[in-house]
Amino acid sequence: MSRYRYGAYEDGPDPLAPPYDVRDALDAMGDSVLDGTRPDDALRELLRRGLPNAQGRRGLDDLLREVRERRRALRERGRLDGTLEEARALLDTAIGQERAELFPDPSDDARLREAELDALPSDTSQAIRRLSDYQWRSDAARRTFEQLKDLLRREVLDSQFQGMKQALQNQDPAAMQRVKDMMASLNEMLEKDARGEHTQADFDRFMDEYGDMFPDRPENLEELVDQLARRAAAMDRLLASLSPEQRAELAGLMEQAMQDAGLAMEMTRLGDALRARRPDLGWGQPEQMDGENPLGMGDATTALAELADLSELEAALGQDYPGARLDDIDEDAVRRALGRQAVDDLDALRRLEKELEKQGYLRRNRGKLELTPKAVRRLGETALRRVFSQLTSGRQGDHDQRDAGQAGELTGASREWRFGDEQPLDVVRTVSNAIRRSAMEGPPPGAAAGLVAAPAASVESLAAAEVLEPVGADAVDRRGPARPAKVRLGVDDFEVHETERRTGAAVCLLVDLSYSMVLRGTWAAAKQTTLALHTLVTSKFPQDAIQIIGFSNYARTLHPEEMAGLDWDMVQGTNLHHALMIAGRHLDRHPDFEPIVLVVTDGEPTAHLRPDGRSLFDYPPSTDTLVLTLAEVDKMTRRGATMNFFMLADDRRLVSFVEEVARRNGGRVFAPDADRLGEYVVSDYLRVRRGRR
Repeated sequence: MSRYRYGAYEDGPDPLAPPYDVRDALDAMGDSVLDGTRPDDALRELLRRGLPNAQGRRGLDDLLREVRERRRALRERGRLDGTLEEARALLDTAIGQERAELFPDPSDDARLREAELDALPSDTSQAIRRLSDYQWRSDAARRTFEQLKDLLRREVLDSQFQGMKQALQNQDPAAMQRVKDMMASLNEMLEKDARGEHTQADFDRFMDEYGDMFPDRPENLEELVDQLARRAAAMDRLLASLSPEQRAELAGLMEQAMQDAGLAMEMTRLGDALRARRPDLGWGQPEQMDGENPLGMGDATTALAELADLSELEAALGQDYPGARLDDIDEDAVRRALGRQAVDDLDALRRLEKELEKQGYLRRNRGKLELTPKAVRRLGETALRRVFSQLTSGRQGDHDQRDAGQAGELTGASREWRFGDEQPLDVVRTVSNAIRRSAMEGPPPGAAAGLVAAPAASVESLAAAEVLEPVGADAVDRRGPARPAKVRLGVDDFEVHETERRTGAAVCLLVDLSYSMVLRGTWAAAKQTTLALHTLVTSKFPQDAIQIIGFSNYARTLHPEEMAGLDWDMVQGTNLHHALMIAGRHLDRHPDFEPIVLVVTDGEPTAHLRPDGRSLFDYPPSTDTLVLTLAEVDKMTRRGATMNFFMLADDRRLVSFVEEVARRNGGRVFAPDADRLGEYVVSDYLRVRRGRR
C-alpha cells in the first residue's frame, strides 16, 4: 500500500489561505475620494493615517513623528566642540605642570623655557605644533601632552572609522601600525576599483584581515564605501557647523594628529576618493546641535551621521516628491532609527499598497494612480448607501408592467401560456399540470411515447422532461427496476412565470466642473452624487441608459472608471450649451426610452460653442450664450425630456435663468444644501422612474 506523509505546505504561499482583506482600506480611501480627494492623494492619506482597524499598526505620520523626535533628541545630545574643549584642557594642564616644574629653578634655561611657554599662540593646534619638539622638564607634563596627542589620534580616526577609538585605547604601537596597513590596503583597493580591476575576492581578503575594524560587516566594496563616505561627510558637516575660528583650530588639530601618526597622506587619499565616489551626501552642509554636554569628535561625527540618515528617512517617509513610493524607504534605515516594530509597520503598509493593485482596485497609468472599475463600483455602492441613509423608507421607485417579456423580474406567480408570450416557462407547473391531467384522463389508446407539439419557446426547455411513473407495491416488475414513463404534454398544460418590467429610461446627469464648485465647497457633494446615481442606475435599473456629462469651458462624457478620480477644471466658463448638445445626442440614440435630464450647477451659463467648435467665454453672460443655451432647452422640450435643475448657489442671474428654463420646459428647480444634493438627485430620478410607465 502507498504511504503518505502529511505536513505543512512549504512550496510558497498557502494556496488555500484567504485573500488579504483590503476592504476596510478601500472603504477608508473611498471616504476621502467621495469627499473630493483624488485617488492618489486618498491613498497617500490612508498610508499616512495607517490601516483602519489595525491594532498597534502605525502609519507614515506616526513613523515620521518618531523620526523627528529622534532628530530632536540627537540635537540635544551635546555640543560639537567637545574635542576642542578637551584638547585645550589637556594642553593647559600640561603647560601648568611644566610651569610648576620650572618655577623653583633659578637658572636662565628655566626662564627661557617660561618665555617660550608664554609665547605660545592661543590657537590650540598651533600651540601643539610648537610643543611637538619641546623638551619637557616635567614628567607629568610630558605624559599629559602624550595623552593629548593620543586623544587627537583616536578621535580623528574614530571620526573616520567608527569604533577605532576603543581599538586604540591602549596606545599599542602595533595597533597603530595595523591601522596604517589597513588604510594603505583600502586605498589600493579603491584605486584598483577605479581602474576596473577590483574583484570580490580582493574585498574578501581585505575583510579577512581587517574585518574586525568594521563592526557593520559590509558585504562588498560598495557597502564599505557607503559607510565610510557617510561618516566622512558627517565629519565635513561637523567642521562646517563650527565657527570659523573653531573650524580652523580643529582642522589644525586633525592635521597635526595625522602627521604625528604618519597617516596624513593615506587619510587625504581616502577622503578624496570617498568624496569623488559619493558627491551626493551633502558635504559641507552645517548642522545645529543644541545640547549642553561637549561631544568628542567621534561621538559628534556619529551623531551627525545619524542626523543625516534621519533627514533622508524623514524625506522618504514624507512621500512629498513626484513618483513617491513606499519602496523608496530604506528598511535598514528604519530599523536603525526606530527598531524592528517600525519595520513591521512599514511592511504592512507596503503590503496594503501592493494588495490594492494586485486585487484589481488600483492601477498606475503613466505614473498616475487610478481606481479601477472594480473599485469604482464599490465606491459607488458606498455613495449610494450614504444617499439612501438620508432617504425616508418606502421610496423604492419601482413600477410594474404585467405584460413584460423575459427581461423582466419574476414576481413568484405564474399563469397560463398565451400565444405570443415571451415570459420564461414555469417547467414545474407545466409538468405537474400534465401529470394531473394524465391521471384524470388515463393514457390515450395507441398513443406513442414522446412529446406533442409545443410552443417554440417551450420545446428546448422541456426536451428532457421525463418523470418516473409511480409504481405501486403490487405492480412492481420483479424482473428489473421500474422503467421511466414519458409524460404527454398538451398545449393547455403550459404555464409561464409572471414578470414585471421596468420601462427603460435614458438618463443624462450634467455636472458642473467649474472652479467655482470648489470655491463654494460643493464639488465633493457633486462627485458623490455622480457616483451614487450611476451605481443606482447600473445596479437597480440595468435596462436604463445613463450618461454622465461634465461641463466647464467645454463639456465631455465621463466614463465610470474616471469618475472616482474626477477633478474640477480650473478654467473660466460654464458651457451648459455644449453639455445639452451631448445630452441630446444620447437621448436621440434611445428614442423609445423615457428621457430624464438632471443638471447640477452653481452658476448661470457663461460660455457657448461657436460654429467653428471653439468655446467662447463671456461674463456677464452674453446674449448669444443665453440664446443658444435656451435653444438647446427647447430641443429637449420637443424630445419630451423634462429638465430638473439642482442649484448649489442662489445668485440672482442663476435663479433668473433656471426659472426661464422651467417656464419653457416644465421642469422643476431645487435648491438643496450641498450635503443633501445626493438625496435630492436620487429621489428625483426615482420619482420620474416611478411616475411614468
